[in-house]
Amino acid sequence: LDATFADGHPRPGSAGVAVQSGGIGIALLDGLSRLGIGVSSFVSLGDKYDVSGNDMLQWWETDGRTDLALLHLESFGNPRAFSRTARRVARRMPVLTVDAGRSAAGRRAAASHTAAAATPTMTRRALFTQAGITATSSVGELLEAAALLYSQTLPEGNRVAIVTNAGGAGVLAADACAEAGLALPPFTPTMIDELLAVLPDGAAIGNPIDATAAVTEEQLTDCVDALMEYPGIDAVLVALVPTALATATGDNLVRALTGAPGRRSKPVLAVRLEQDLPVRLLPAADEGGTVPAYAEPQAAARALAHAADRAAWLARPAGTVPALDDVDAERAHALADAHLAAHPDGGWLDPRTCADLLACYGIPQIPWAWAETEDDAVRAAGRLQGADGRVVMKAHWPGLVHKSEERAVHLDLRGEPQVRAAFRDLETRFGHLMTGVVVQSLARRGTELFAGVVQDEVFGPLVLFGLGGTATEILADHAARLAPLTDHDVHDLITSPRCAPLLFGTRGNGPVDLEALEQLLLRLSRMAADLPQLAEADFNPVLATPGGVTVLDARVRLLPRRPQDPYLRRLR
Repeated sequence: LDATFADGHPRPGSAGVAVQSGGIGIALLDGLSRLGIGVSSFVSLGDKYDVSGNDMLQWWETDGRTDLALLHLESFGNPRAFSRTARRVARRMPVLTVDAGRSAAGRRAAASHTAAAATPTMTRRALFTQAGITATSSVGELLEAAALLYSQTLPEGNRVAIVTNAGGAGVLAADACAEAGLALPPFTPTMIDELLAVLPDGAAIGNPIDATAAVTEEQLTDCVDALMEYPGIDAVLVALVPTALATATGDNLVRALTGAPGRRSKPVLAVRLEQDLPVRLLPAADEGGTVPAYAEPQAAARALAHAADRAAWLARPAGTVPALDDVDAERAHALADAHLAAHPDGGWLDPRTCADLLACYGIPQIPWAWAETEDDAVRAAGRLQGADGRVVMKAHWPGLVHKSEERAVHLDLRGEPQVRAAFRDLETRFGHLMTGVVVQSLARRGTELFAGVVQDEVFGPLVLFGLGGTATEILADHAARLAPLTDHDVHDLITSPRCAPLLFGTRGNGPVDLEALEQLLLRLSRMAADLPQLAEADFNPVLATPGGVTVLDARVRLLPRRPQDPYLRRLR
């Protein structure tokens, strides 16, 4: 161990801290000290040759004196075990981390610092989200969130009431809450009347509530108490600025937040724009109680959003991996073994092998045919043409990745002359490479999506989902979760991308077949979990309509890999 520390008199609510960098640990200890949060144990893990983050989580779970876990990890030896342990520990106490190495430069620095592979941001975030870990972008943000989780009850939702004694401060707080994804619902007429009855004349009862500079300590206390009883909000944020009137009358508006006997039923937090420290814990009237106060509304809103996310994660039962029908894993393994026997270095599957592999998992594909000659293409087009007589032709050769960029696709082909002309064009331009063409039915209109898998050397398969089509990489509207996917993971994948509203029906269009979309992602996850040789899978586009989901184009790359126990401890 680089260093260990345990204070002599830890009290309930004390924090456990584990870092891979001693300098970060000093910053965390200093921040916790300023907040008045005791430290039950501190470990600088360094390269983690003897003690890992998993070890620390298990220690804090059982030591009987830690109620808040803070982590700064730059690498993971066995992330599956970490995820399994963190999911369990996070049910008992908040687990917070700094998401370090978000940039390419940061990952390079982490790799040189820890001598271990740094993980791409999307993969780490998927791990943190699934395990219920509160991931922050800086030490400061971690301390902001820790102050709220340490001192307040969790909100039941993300609805916030803002109270201020200055309109400008209320505007800043409202912007910060909206940007953090929090809701500011309007009040009911009955609640408006109740608030007007306790606040001074001239108060504006919107959300934010402008209590004006004339508000007294007693009036602000009555306002906050009324909001505690109001079922339409989940938390109260009070933004205060110093006023000459409060100084003249001797009113201490902060005491309206800290003077309540006993812990309040909803989280209460303050924003004090004149505060010198980014976050402080103000002593409350109840013994040992505190109220977090922030110097910036953005910090308060971020902390409250983290608390709301944690509450939502805790309220959701643990997911399960659904059983799937019509899966032939034995044949899938045989296909992978046969491909790698013929191609010892691995590579992209040809269209026929790829289709066979997808069929092993019941993944729906648009009807298609393989053609190596012009006449074969004409016959295939005759079989596959729809009511309008149109088909699609795609060139293929080993290693072809982006067909559209290579202009290796012909769309809307109608009739034998156009099919022949398209084949001749592809043969002329790519004859030295092309091994054949794929002829497909022309798909009907629908929402183009993307689904794929990337195999991480340490974390295992990562399932990605989002907006598809030719602009998928430019728009980068993707969500990710680690396989195997549970039913909750699939729901999160579908609802997380910005394109999600398209799937649930917009502008008169009905929702796509969500059950079929869930099945597609579950089957892709199962395929990735079954085959350690699967390095990449790319389904783009996936056409989603109210009547079903179909893969229009699929690519799969295999590499010679041996199965590994995902829970085996690996230091490197």
